[in-house]
Amino acid sequence: MEDPSQEDIVSLVNSIFQVSNFTKTEFSLEFRIEDGDFKSKFEGLARKLENMKYVCKLEKMEDGGLYVIIQKFAPKKQRRWMNTSWTPRILFAIVISFVMIDGYYRTSGTNSIVEIGDPLEMAAVYTLSLLGILGIHELGHIIAAKAHGLKTTWPYFIPGLPVIGIPTFGAFIQSKGLTINREILFDVAIAGPIAGLVIAIIVSIYAAYTAPILDSEIAAGLFEDSRLIEWNLGEPLLMTASLALFGKGGSGYEVIMTPVMFAAWIGFLITFLNLLPAWQLDGGHMARTLLGVKLHRYATYGSMIILVLLNYWVMAILIFIMSTKSPSAMPLDDVSPLSRNRKLAYIGIILLAILCAPLPSDILPTLSP
Repeated sequence: MEDPSQEDIVSLVNSIFQVSNFTKTEFSLEFRIEDGDFKSKFEGLARKLENMKYVCKLEKMEDGGLYVIIQKFAPKKQRRWMNTSWTPRILFAIVISFVMIDGYYRTSGTNSIVEIGDPLEMAAVYTLSLLGILGIHELGHIIAAKAHGLKTTWPYFIPGLPVIGIPTFGAFIQSKGLTINREILFDVAIAGPIAGLVIAIIVSIYAAYTAPILDSEIAAGLFEDSRLIEWNLGEPLLMTASLALFGKGGSGYEVIMTPVMFAAWIGFLITFLNLLPAWQLDGGHMARTLLGVKLHRYATYGSMIILVLLNYWVMAILIFIMSTKSPSAMPLDDVSPLSRNRKLAYIGIILLAILCAPLPSDILPTLSP
């Protein structure tokens, strides 16, 4: 590495760490360090080097020694369409229109069975509910990233298939900085699903409160006429609990799947998928920080099996394809362990994933669209 600032970098590392050995290679500078409290020191070094257009990595070698490896920073080239500030705005506008169309269609269909309100007004409530869940999810990521000094893009909302499917496939953000250690990766990953889930629960409770019910005999006739279709996409335990809160969890009648309840269902589904310990989903990032590379790979396979058992084949196949291209995130400091509190928090994440899972209808009472 031949660079005018090389001496400054060597001096910087020596001012932070106790260096016992220094090696210069063609493309990197390698420092063996002897510090026991290296975690916070490395984080400070990484931030300073990033501003100098350099990147450092902490590795534990076969000899048991800790090495700081520094290279010239080569930023990834983003696609041109992702570099413009108009892209997330245009996508957001498209998704709003798709969700409104979907909400209008679903309200009209429900009104043909039981009146729930003006289609345009209900479509607006549906849009606010669904995009509120997704938007707060991404806001959670952004706040956590900023708390750790990471810059991010605005959310990119993904248009879906209104009327024939779901109107949006969620949203994502991209980090403009480097993920320094496991704890930062964990904190940013966990913040989104937790924030979005809070809104999904609120929407679910409201939906359960306002959901109309039909007598079982009336519902049977509508089923025979195909005006009512049995819900067979699974029901999260949290949605079941919301219905039970208002005495709508028993038998003898059918609960109508209103657009707002469908928004809550999508919110639970997206939260469940994100909490799976697979690939580079939020849950995958959390599992990666706790389990390491090898066990995270097995967790990804296990997640695909779960999706297949729940009859979500398409998502399982998508995760398999994507995981072969980019298996997991790699923090610069992959040596420092996760804190005890974060390990305990991950147990809670597993429980939340179970509560959000779309369980088969033969286990729980069914909803009817």
